[in-house]
Amino acid sequence: MNGQTRPAAEALSLKGVRKAYGTTLAVRDLDLEVEAGHLVALLGPSGCGKTTTLRMVAGFEHPDTGSIRIGTREVAALPPHKRSLGMVFQNYSLFPHRTVAENIGFGLRMAGVQRAERDRRVEEMLDLIRLPGRGEMYPSQLSGGQQQRVALGRSLIVNPKVLLLDEPLGALDRSLRESMQFEIRAMQQRLGITTLLVTHDQEEALSMADKVAVMSAGRILQIGTPTDIYDRPQSRFVAEFLGTSNIFEGTVSTDGAALMVPGASGQIAVPLETPASPGARLVLSIRPERMRLGNEPGEGANFEGRITGAVFRGNYAAYQVDVPALQRELFVYRQADGPLGAVSFRLGEALTLGWAPQDAVPVSAD
Repeated sequence: MNGQTRPAAEALSLKGVRKAYGTTLAVRDLDLEVEAGHLVALLGPSGCGKTTTLRMVAGFEHPDTGSIRIGTREVAALPPHKRSLGMVFQNYSLFPHRTVAENIGFGLRMAGVQRAERDRRVEEMLDLIRLPGRGEMYPSQLSGGQQQRVALGRSLIVNPKVLLLDEPLGALDRSLRESMQFEIRAMQQRLGITTLLVTHDQEEALSMADKVAVMSAGRILQIGTPTDIYDRPQSRFVAEFLGTSNIFEGTVSTDGAALMVPGASGQIAVPLETPASPGARLVLSIRPERMRLGNEPGEGANFEGRITGAVFRGNYAAYQVDVPALQRELFVYRQADGPLGAVSFRLGEALTLGWAPQDAVPVSAD
C-alpha cells in the first residue's frame, strides 16, 4: 500500500495435524505447505475437514496433535489475536451500526493506532478496494460485492502475515462471484500475501489458486496446480469431484496395450497411452471436452453412438451419447461454434464418438 510497507510474506506450514470430535476424526494427520505469497485453496465436499483445518489455522480450534507454523513461529497454542492473521467470512461479519471507514479501521483502533494515522490508512485501503469516497456510508447502503470488499479491506489493513478466506464468495450471485474472483486474486498477488482459501466451488478454486488441495474424509487426496489437478487427477474421487469425467473400469490386456472393459459383445479394448501390467485392474478417466464427436473416426478409441441429450451452456454444448457397444452413455462437451443457443448435433443423430489414448488418464479407484 502507498504509505504503509507490508512485511515480507511468510509461509504457512501444517504438519501431522489431527483433530477429532469424540469418535469422529475430522482431520487425519494432515500435511500442507503454503509458500510465502501464494494462494492455496482447500477444496472438497461438506464434511471433508477443510473448514476444520482453516479454523485450526485461525486459532478457533486447537489440533489434538501436529504443528502449525507461520514462518518459523509455532502458533498452534496461540490465541487468534496473536497469530497475525486476517480473515474474511462468507457472511462478511460487518458491524451494521458502524460506517465503512469505521469497519475497515476497527483493527487499527483496537491496536491503539492514532486517529490521524488510522484515517490515512483507511483512505488508502478504500482506494485499494475500489471504494473511494464511500467511507461515511453504512454496510446496508452497499451491494453484496462492495460489502465483501469492505470485509477484505478490514482484514488487510492490519498487515496480516496470512489471509484466511472462508467461502468468501458464497453469498454472492454468479456474476458478482466471477468478478470478485478476479478482484481478490489480483489484490492478493499485488500485496503478495500468503493466503489459504476454503471453498466447495471447483471453479472458484481453479480460477483463484496457485495450488488446489482436494480433501475427502479429513485427508488431502491430491495437491497441485489447477492444471495438474484437472488434467491429471490421481484418483476417481478427484476426477469426479473436480468437474465431470467419463470413468472406465477394467483389466489390462495380455499385451498391456489396452484396457478391457465390459461391452455388449464381451470385452472391448480401450487403447492405453502407456503399456500397463497385463491382468492389472485399472480405472481410466476421460474429460468430456477431450472426447471427439462427429462422423469420421480418428486416432485411438472409436465407437458408434447416438445423441440422447443436448444442452446449451453458453460457450459450449453438453451432449449425452448412448454407445450400444459399451452398454452405457458417455458425456461430451463441444465448444459452441454456431449461433447463440444452437447445438451442433440433434437428438437421435447417429455419429462416431472417440478419444485419443493420451487423453485417458489412469486413476486410483478411491
